[in-house]
Amino acid sequence: MSESTSTATTSATSSAEDNARKVQQYKDNLISRAETLIVKEFPERIVRLNALLDTPQFSERSFTDVYQELNIPVPEPILVDGEDSVARKRPRLNSNTPNSPATDGNGTKVHALPTGRVECNKPIGELVCIVKPIIRSLVEDSNLLKMWISFMIPKIEDGNNFGVSIQEDTLAEIQSVETEAAAFFDQISRYFVSRAKVVSKVAKYPHIDDYRRAVAELDEKEFLSLWLVLSEIRNRYCSLHDIVIKNMEKLKKPRSSNADSLY
Repeated sequence: MSESTSTATTSATSSAEDNARKVQQYKDNLISRAETLIVKEFPERIVRLNALLDTPQFSERSFTDVYQELNIPVPEPILVDGEDSVARKRPRLNSNTPNSPATDGNGTKVHALPTGRVECNKPIGELVCIVKPIIRSLVEDSNLLKMWISFMIPKIEDGNNFGVSIQEDTLAEIQSVETEAAAFFDQISRYFVSRAKVVSKVAKYPHIDDYRRAVAELDEKEFLSLWLVLSEIRNRYCSLHDIVIKNMEKLKKPRSSNADSLY
């Protein structure tokens, strides 16, 4: 073997050992971080969420507090003279002809609103800014716990797998929480899309009050949903903390040694 080949082999071996050491260091740091999260930070977050749910923004708040008037005025009715109100026969226009009047009941074409843009619901927007970082924290915490338990699962062996089954059940519960928390983000984005569609209907049919009422109903529904999301996040933190603390010993040491089983 030449000297250059020997040097390359030694360098590759050293690089592999260095990478393995970094991966192990990452695992050790993650395990330490997860245990601190469960024992110390989860109780703090539960207390903080309880306090937030008791604030005036979420507790005993009326639906009328999140109502916001739409910046879309109702046009004045067009008055016509008696003789002009008599229906007159007009030549039929091709619907495909440019600039032909709309005769299919599709409402008014809206190119711009005279009063400017329609703002998002400000009270709902403030609540969203509060809730979204909390949802993100739950997703990140669930992902951390999921990796922690995955690192604790021992190699596959026959027998003595009761502790492993506890790990798998806990891991399934954490994955469920992570999926549910991610769905909360989708729920918020769907609210804004749905509201925009109804607001566009208001702009197109400003005389129909049902569309305006639909916007208010959507805002009330979203306020209730945000309160429910915050409550569910608090409940999920409680359930995760409870299940992990109760089974901490089995989660960290799923298999007892043969020596321990003799006594």
